[in-house]
Amino acid sequence: MALDPNLSIIYNRRSVRVYAPGEISDTTTTQLLQAAMAAPSAMTKDPWRFVIVRERTTLVELAGILPGGKMLATASVAIVACGDIDTAFERQLSFMLQDCSASIQNLLLAAHQLGLGACWVGVHPMEEAIRKLKSLFKLPGPVIPVAVIALGHPGEQLPSRTRFNAEYVHQEIWGPK
Repeated sequence: MALDPNLSIIYNRRSVRVYAPGEISDTTTTQLLQAAMAAPSAMTKDPWRFVIVRERTTLVELAGILPGGKMLATASVAIVACGDIDTAFERQLSFMLQDCSASIQNLLLAAHQLGLGACWVGVHPMEEAIRKLKSLFKLPGPVIPVAVIALGHPGEQLPSRTRFNAEYVHQEIWGPK
């Protein structure tokens, strides 16, 4: 089945881990965060919080902290996506994580639309990484790092794709009727 061209922004967005040199402006990072904060959140609590990282030494340090984050050392910018558990609906971790995940996906799609490469690097629930990022960025107690988004000008082109699998889809009920 062919991929619908109307959904190309989704199919063409890929995790870019190789970056070409170049700056990302404050205006562009603001646009990315505007898109991130356009996401839905449980009961409109908007528990997401963000830390922008541009310092090369900090980007390299992040790359060393996060097992899947080696590309952060060469990224132009990193955005640390956090959630404030005190702001989340009913102070529930699950709602906070869902809300932050929705905002991260918006940010990734916006980055792709703006011609940038981006990669989502998970932090939560890795306790040691959470502890190190809380210390590195001086995050207050209720603020939990969820992920770090590496951003840069793409240094690689990846083909469009979906991982659709009909076996993962169930109609009406899971098992036989």
